[in-house]
Amino acid sequence: MDVQSALFYAFSAVLLFAAFRVITARNPVHAALYLVLAFFQAAALWLMLKAEFLAITLVLVYVGAVMVLFLFVVMMLDINIDSMRKGFWKHFPLAAIMGAVIALEMAAVLMGGFRITAPPAAAAAAQAAADYSNTKELGKVLYTDYLLPVQAAAVLLLVAIIAAIALTLRERKDSKAIDPSEQVRVKRRDRVQLLKIKPSEMAAAPEPVAAAGEEKKA
Repeated sequence: MDVQSALFYAFSAVLLFAAFRVITARNPVHAALYLVLAFFQAAALWLMLKAEFLAITLVLVYVGAVMVLFLFVVMMLDINIDSMRKGFWKHFPLAAIMGAVIALEMAAVLMGGFRITAPPAAAAAAQAAADYSNTKELGKVLYTDYLLPVQAAAVLLLVAIIAAIALTLRERKDSKAIDPSEQVRVKRRDRVQLLKIKPSEMAAAPEPVAAAGEEKKA
């Protein structure tokens, strides 16, 4: 066994362990950290497969942004673990069936990728060239052969972003948001009002208590 095969099996073993701990960890923070570890191992496997663009995208987007957001949300919500465990066995049969169906579908899709075939001569020559770029070739494939699915995914993401913004911008009674159009139309007389007040007269100073007591004795 060469070094590359040993690294592949090591990264795969850690990836499987981290993925198993994601669904078995009782603490949500620990589960999120195990998911970060799984992403790093997947990125290492993609680097070994010479998919540098996918590896760096996984680390930057998911580990650097999405999982950090998940960790902040989980730690700020203070989730009650006991309430989450209620009804687990009630929904377990349906969850097991859905998991088995997804596993069979993934196996059916992945089994076709394990068939070893000889690479085309053009692809082998392109990889042997000095100016070969994996990212460039990926961009060509995405925007030529898969242009319609990429555009459809972009439209769906745009609709999801607009829907999320619309849901969060609902009018609330306790909201302190300011309408920019009304703020621009404000004039000085609407905010500042000058009032003329008559000057007040100073009251007479009270007599000292000690002096008043002496006068009574006298």
